[in-house]
Amino acid sequence: MKQLLKTLTETFAPSGYEDSVREIILKEVKPLADEVRVDALGNLIARKKPSAGAKNPKKIMLAAHMDEIGIIVSHIDKKGFARFTNIGGAFGRYTLGARVRFLNGVTGIVGYDRLEQVDNILPLNKMYIDVGATSKENCPVKVGDVAAFDRTFIEMGDRLVAKSLDDRAGVVTLIETLRAIKSTPNDLYFVFTTQEEVGTRGAGTAAFGIDPEIGIAVDVTPTGDTPASLKMVMELGKGPCVKFRDVGMISDPRVVDWMIKAAEKAKIPYQREVLLIGSTDAREIQISRAGVMTGALSIPCRYVHSASEMVDINDLKNSVKLLTAMLSKPAVF
Repeated sequence: MKQLLKTLTETFAPSGYEDSVREIILKEVKPLADEVRVDALGNLIARKKPSAGAKNPKKIMLAAHMDEIGIIVSHIDKKGFARFTNIGGAFGRYTLGARVRFLNGVTGIVGYDRLEQVDNILPLNKMYIDVGATSKENCPVKVGDVAAFDRTFIEMGDRLVAKSLDDRAGVVTLIETLRAIKSTPNDLYFVFTTQEEVGTRGAGTAAFGIDPEIGIAVDVTPTGDTPASLKMVMELGKGPCVKFRDVGMISDPRVVDWMIKAAEKAKIPYQREVLLIGSTDAREIQISRAGVMTGALSIPCRYVHSASEMVDINDLKNSVKLLTAMLSKPAVF
């Protein structure tokens, strides 16, 4: 699981450019699924059919997004410095001084025009990327080129640190859940979605095509366990979080109850999540077509949308256990 997560997080795949990470996921899920396809927006959909004799199987869609935040070049000046804008929620406080890797392999360093006061909010339009060029003519990137943060995967005991754990942590959780489920009375669709960071776009089209009865998004959630953090109960190492509410959706109480009962019956630690910032693919799944009974399972993550996000391996393992316990039995509502 750790090695797969290392491979996934060290792959560069900003929103709209998910091809390279999708290839890795496809190799993992193809032997495990009954059907695999890629839709028009690039979502990878792996279906595990209900076992023979299953009565009234529920069609369940599970979603984890493949994409990560990034930047895109908008201008190159005469000295070869590249101005850029964001793809998804790239925050100035994390971006200044970062290294970025372009999809063509070029590495750059993010600088700032001039710091008047170090505590000021740092807008992206005052930043530039230094790719080592000396002129516009010898600059190895051009307008429209896309990059993501460049940072390797490391282990700190049970804590794992990398870029793009949002949401490669969810991706590896779905892969390992698909691997763990030997048979199911449900009709399961494991969907690795595109363009979540720019508006949960892939999940919306995938849900429309699948038309599920139940939807579950698997994503990371910010924590409240660092100094002076927001007043939220989510902590690293205390188990996966059952979402009640975030900015974009209110979980269906029936799905919440299903998750909690499954966790308690299997003696899996879990946390109750009310998220004060952000949302997930669950938002789009819930309002697809005539509406879908939807919830979300969240993996606690510190420093979300930075180049050094942090999760706990035990939360990943318990997320797999909980989803496996839920999906291996009939979803009765």
